[in-house]
Amino acid sequence: MSENGNTGEEISLKYERKGQVAKSGLLGVFIGLAIIIPGVSGAAGAIIFKLYENLLYAIGNLLKKFGKCFLFLLPIGIGAIVGVGGGFFGVKKLLDLVPFAIVALFAGLMLGSYPAITDQLRGEKRTPKRTVLMIIGVIIPILIAVGSTFISSADRSLENLTFYHYILFVLLGYAVGVTQIVPGMSATALLMMLGYFTPMMKSIGFGLLKNIPVLLVFVCMFIGFIAGLLTFSKLLSLLLTKAKASTFYFISGLSLGSILTMFFNPEMYEVYCNWASNGIVWWELILGMVLFAGGMFASNRLVAFERDK
Repeated sequence: MSENGNTGEEISLKYERKGQVAKSGLLGVFIGLAIIIPGVSGAAGAIIFKLYENLLYAIGNLLKKFGKCFLFLLPIGIGAIVGVGGGFFGVKKLLDLVPFAIVALFAGLMLGSYPAITDQLRGEKRTPKRTVLMIIGVIIPILIAVGSTFISSADRSLENLTFYHYILFVLLGYAVGVTQIVPGMSATALLMMLGYFTPMMKSIGFGLLKNIPVLLVFVCMFIGFIAGLLTFSKLLSLLLTKAKASTFYFISGLSLGSILTMFFNPEMYEVYCNWASNGIVWWELILGMVLFAGGMFASNRLVAFERDK
């Protein structure tokens, strides 16, 4: 992989085998779960599945080449819906019961898959510039996690909003869209830091359609979200074309930082505070360690299998 990357070759989005469709669907499930599980990065999952550049290209060219981009994104979108649904009704309940153990499992899966990211750097020279980019990448998710834990705003109200607020929600939606395609970024952490995560989660339900002001909040967020996906994916695709090695050094840092922050965010901090007050729940700690090791081993074997293929 050279620094200049690929300058003229168009990325193929055509599915040649059913297994590729299933792989994209599984990535979608992972992306959906990433919305629910603190610290998990859907974009990092796309790199692990070796679909990141395809995903960026498809999103960035969706309006220009709608047909083939839509067909590529369709199984990912379906998988994401399944992941969000399963996350809310399954994983979310497990997170309420054994949060440390579930987060440890996904952290193990992410860490075991990390070599799939560093494989992108194989044969590339580690220059001082690239090392700095990687360090900055590690630091950014940590700063966001610390901010969402200690500097977060009090929960904000979604009632009595003015026109000015709805413009801000478009911008916030744009930022959330960016977090979905930049590895290591967490939409949950961003919304927690700004005080909007809990109010938004509480407002989701059958009564949302009757509450027009709050419904408009989600409409504005959605508009900004789509704009963030389309424009920022274009920018990242350009960076991967012009400076692929340096970009992947930065991305590898973001991904590593996101693994670290899975164990430090507002929800996990609450677990640690509870343990400090009432004593460590040893069985959950041990279960978490076992799941972490098992997840790391399983995902590492999957990476090795992909290499062999």
